[in-house]
Amino acid sequence: MATRKKHAEIDSRELLSKYTDYVLEQGERPSSVFKFCKSISIEESDFYKYYASIEMLESSFFVALHEHTVELLHKNEEYHTYETANKLLSYYFTFFEMATANRSYILMSLDNRDNPIEKLMQLKDLRKHFLIYANDLLSDRRLMPDEKLRKVEGKLLQEGVWLQFLFTMKFWMQDTSPNFEKTDVMIEKSVKASFDVLDNFPIKSVIDLGKFLWKERPFQ
Repeated sequence: MATRKKHAEIDSRELLSKYTDYVLEQGERPSSVFKFCKSISIEESDFYKYYASIEMLESSFFVALHEHTVELLHKNEEYHTYETANKLLSYYFTFFEMATANRSYILMSLDNRDNPIEKLMQLKDLRKHFLIYANDLLSDRRLMPDEKLRKVEGKLLQEGVWLQFLFTMKFWMQDTSPNFEKTDVMIEKSVKASFDVLDNFPIKSVIDLGKFLWKERPFQ
């Protein structure tokens, strides 16, 4: 049975930090939990206190970005006075600012996977947390009097915002502008267009967003 000298206990945040360092330094993800634990001199049991697999650890990275984003937003007293659209804008700008600080890992983690399903699996847990946030954010947008229709409307709004988030992530990953300025422009235009649609004044902002995306062609 493999044993290893007992070291100071590691917490989940430090474990996640060491994992991202490993991937960046080695240029690939570890082939097993054992190999990763050996490289940072901890026992496998220490790893399993927090994560059941490498995949769960990878997924937790994106959840951690989300949770830290929400935490920072709620610490800002002005955020609580914002309209819904501005709250969502603040979320995007804060999230992608932190994502930029971890861009090398994110690109390696998501771009190096040929199977789109594998990429989405890493974002599965993030999606759960994001939809909870979106549900709270968009709760005042459900104006239908019928409760069943209101629930359906709420689900559609949440899924729409999630698809918008995925699109923004894809755009940001392919953005080559200085300081990712085009991503900032895309965020502003897409959020404005989304809320104009909800407010039944879609034409100008939707066309504006369409012109910008046609010019940039992020998915070519």
